[in-house]
Amino acid sequence: MDALSTPKVVKINRWLPYWAVFQADVRQTVRSWVYRTWVLVTVLAVVGYLLYHVGIYQGAGIVQQASKLISDLLRWTMLGSITLIIALTAGCISSERGTMADSVLSRGISRYQYFMGKWHARLATVMITFLTMGAVTLAASYVLLHEDLSFIGSLVALATVAALLLVVVSGGVTISALVNSTALGVAIMLLGVYGSWIAISLLPSYFQTPNLTYILRGYYDLHLVGRLMGWSALASCAMAIVGLVYFARRDV
Repeated sequence: MDALSTPKVVKINRWLPYWAVFQADVRQTVRSWVYRTWVLVTVLAVVGYLLYHVGIYQGAGIVQQASKLISDLLRWTMLGSITLIIALTAGCISSERGTMADSVLSRGISRYQYFMGKWHARLATVMITFLTMGAVTLAASYVLLHEDLSFIGSLVALATVAALLLVVVSGGVTISALVNSTALGVAIMLLGVYGSWIAISLLPSYFQTPNLTYILRGYYDLHLVGRLMGWSALASCAMAIVGLVYFARRDV
């Protein structure tokens, strides 16, 4: 009877290697000093900024517009966070180049799965962290500052900044797949991001990012904001495809 029994069919999960890379990279990212420094510095800056302006309001009785204060906070927090986010992403693949062939790619994990796992892990970690801190900041502003914020506008403003960070994260992971040195990848990303920022600031207002102050008040052009998010998503995917194709063909 045993000889005639039907053999068991073993189901192979083809996404298991990708999921293993994703989980391992998320754990590695949240334990890194760069990530913890980014979160700590951002939290301290937000708390200090809000307490300072609350003190001005309570001490001098000066009514301040939360939309203006929060737009400045989001803008400068993003600019300050970009450097640490670049350091967090521009070395995620290049830093493992010496051990990648033996410890990862020789164990049934394709290069496509490895790159996608790294890319999605960094995206998820950075986006979830930023959106969480941003949501807490907006909630605190409703309580501590003069209320002229729109709930929907606040969500749109947060999504607008997140769309810009999406490009930075994808660019960092792509650069880490293209170069062999983490320092070189960080330098290229810093030059590219801040150079692009300066170039865009010199262009006519049609090509610049929407005004966050008006968005926070609920005055925004949905077509303009949607176009920005769409181009950001397209640029992010395009850079990831370039990195994926090149990484699949290069020597490790």
